[in-house]
Amino acid sequence: MSFLLQRLLFSLSFLIFSSFCLATEVSYDGRALIIDGVRKVIISGSIHYPRSTAEMWPDLIQKAKEGGLNAIETYVFWDIHEPRRREYDFEGNRDIVRFFKTIQDAGLYAILRIGPYVCAEWNYGGFPVWLHQMPGIQLRTDNEIYENEMRNFTTYIVNKIKEANLLAPQGGPIILAQIENEYGNVEGAYGEAGKRYIKWVVQLAKSLNIGVPWIMCQQGDAPLPIINTCNGYYCDDFYPDHKIPKMWTENWVGWFKDWGGLDPHRPAEDVAYSVARFFSKSGTLQNYYMYHGGTNFGRTAGGPYIVTTYDYDAPLDEYGNLRQPKWGHLKKLHEILHSMEKVLTSGERSSVKLANGVWGTTYALNDTSGCFISNTDASNDFTVSFGGNLYFVPAWSVSILPDCKNVTYNTARITTQTEIMVKKPNRAENDPEDLTWLWLPEDIEDTLDGRGTFTVPELLEQKNVTGGASDYLWYMTKVRVSKHDPMYTKHMTLRVHTKGHMLHVFFNGKHVGSNNPDTQDWEYTLEVPVIVKPSINFITLLSTTVGLTNYGDHFDTIPEGIAGGPVELVGNGNLTRNLSTNPWTYKVDLNGMEKTYWDNDKLEWRYDGIPSRSRLTWYKAIFKAPLGDDPVVVNLRGLQKGEAWVNGNSLGRFWPTKMAPSECGKCDYRGPYNPNKCTTGCGEPTQSWYHVPRSFLEADGNSLIVFEEFGGSPFSVKFATVTVGTLCVTGYHGDIVELSCPKERPILNIEFANYGNATGTCGSYHKGANDIDISSLIESACVGKTSCHIDVSKTVIGHKPPCQGSKMVVQASC
Repeated sequence: MSFLLQRLLFSLSFLIFSSFCLATEVSYDGRALIIDGVRKVIISGSIHYPRSTAEMWPDLIQKAKEGGLNAIETYVFWDIHEPRRREYDFEGNRDIVRFFKTIQDAGLYAILRIGPYVCAEWNYGGFPVWLHQMPGIQLRTDNEIYENEMRNFTTYIVNKIKEANLLAPQGGPIILAQIENEYGNVEGAYGEAGKRYIKWVVQLAKSLNIGVPWIMCQQGDAPLPIINTCNGYYCDDFYPDHKIPKMWTENWVGWFKDWGGLDPHRPAEDVAYSVARFFSKSGTLQNYYMYHGGTNFGRTAGGPYIVTTYDYDAPLDEYGNLRQPKWGHLKKLHEILHSMEKVLTSGERSSVKLANGVWGTTYALNDTSGCFISNTDASNDFTVSFGGNLYFVPAWSVSILPDCKNVTYNTARITTQTEIMVKKPNRAENDPEDLTWLWLPEDIEDTLDGRGTFTVPELLEQKNVTGGASDYLWYMTKVRVSKHDPMYTKHMTLRVHTKGHMLHVFFNGKHVGSNNPDTQDWEYTLEVPVIVKPSINFITLLSTTVGLTNYGDHFDTIPEGIAGGPVELVGNGNLTRNLSTNPWTYKVDLNGMEKTYWDNDKLEWRYDGIPSRSRLTWYKAIFKAPLGDDPVVVNLRGLQKGEAWVNGNSLGRFWPTKMAPSECGKCDYRGPYNPNKCTTGCGEPTQSWYHVPRSFLEADGNSLIVFEEFGGSPFSVKFATVTVGTLCVTGYHGDIVELSCPKERPILNIEFANYGNATGTCGSYHKGANDIDISSLIESACVGKTSCHIDVSKTVIGHKPPCQGSKMVVQASC
């Protein structure tokens, strides 16, 4: 045997041995997921790789780990990986292998949700729109054309994961994989074909031989060995049909926003309550949706009318900052649950009713026990007897007693500091406050003259023409009207019935009308007055989509654009001419989009006569990167609607003229949550600030390019950085609480320090009648330091509590 061959065999043996040594066995029983023979409590969080940047991933994942998570979950987004059939893209923030390796480097598990339908408020539910263009296809049902495409993509992803050794049996982090997504919510609409489809999906999953369990969320008829899981705000009363572990794949920590909507918030107390209830009732795996929501860059926001931010009120905000107190309050809960792992997953569970809506739960294993006291009453506090002791349990809360004697955590009692984030102007040295703008008009002469790429005698559905490659589709036709025609009059009405999301109407080369839709209306009729010549008249219609529908049964068949119309010309005596079967000429996209104005160094931008209220206009400004390392944002208020790019990277769609309602929902963490319950942003733009990831920026000479569709002004656009402005903390007798400014910044000032029964919220506290001012004590302990710990009992020693339930409240600035 040659020396080279010996070395080769040795290397192969070493690799096989190393792989075997690193291999992780994943199985399950009726109580828990079992990893290498150990029943595990899995606390996971969703971080979607394309909603951040690859440069952000290590920090996001590390903060998730520090927050007590031991797993990260993500969907796989078909449309970004196969944008054109059999052409694949895994570069940049689409590098799923790099994402999972980053998770592995942090020492965390991973959950792979292939789908490949994801919903996720993502454009077209994550499906590439070229699927819609395939003759005879029906999505998410027993359709051979669709199933062949789904099999191809799913197999491609699994093979890519296997090649990178990312599955647990290969030594990788992935311990679970999902096939399909929330199909049980819509299965009935597909009849027997839907049932056949699920059977086919299960067989596909089995055939891929990934060596870890498969899950299906919201799929009550999922056959073994597939694990059916729960999604929702509360899953404590969910129990799978078979002897499989109780898993919660989506605990919605907030909600998404629509254009024209308010900012929804889910209180930390309620999120913690839902988690504690779940684990008190035999839960074993819980995943936060989202743990970091991030940003819908480009045109990835679904809809229609879903905004660019996907912050989701998550424990890590859109920019990657800790959202306090949610992050810290949940971290404490995770630490306790992990400490109880063995008894929670192997102990015998028993429960006893202690009062109306109050339950005591015990897990016992040999000489070890752990307990929960749950108060499910949304209004009333109780003091109950449990295990021979009395315990006070606030309404809508869970107390955890790891030793069944001492309460170490109550979901309604937050002692983690609250942080109010502020946006501060933070310009580079010698960078002027106001941006200097250049501009270019969008060239539309070709479409105004009716020139396009093809002509047919019908009004086509928009996404079937565009294939999802653009938000914009031009519909063009011409109509001859004789002065002898009974309907002829100089002043007529053009009536367009559309299922598009916005519409701009041009008649004989002039803009004559646009709609500013109610974002709850997906179908409407626009009527505009036109001046008609007794000859040939040119009609040009620009239809705009704002995110394709992403949810519901048969959502893929919902038409967009001026599909079928009708388009009518209404004249003298209300005589009407239906133009729907005219020869219509089509052109996809805008010329500036086709020529990538946002990333084109050959353009000669204009600096003279900059228009401020001009529709279909491009603007450009050069700026320096703001100082420091705080997240960067840009305020696009003043503009109306369009898309923005920094150094060629799309920040997403903007629409700051879409205003939220003037009234917000009152907030009380007690009682079942819904997205209208705790809202902010009343009377404000739904979104005016847009994330500019630091990795998009150069130290000098950055370009901001915006396309203004509707006619806004760029002159008030400003950059800022996001940082902590105000800190608040609440503590009770026996607590030791912490105040801490981020990034080694000092505590500058104590703005409020009180012992008693202060009212209000962080940023607007009010002293109670008999409360005690302890400002001087807190100032001496904290001002000038980056952090300080306050022992509530020692700080207020000598002070008799002014009233029952007295608490210490401190507000400071960084």
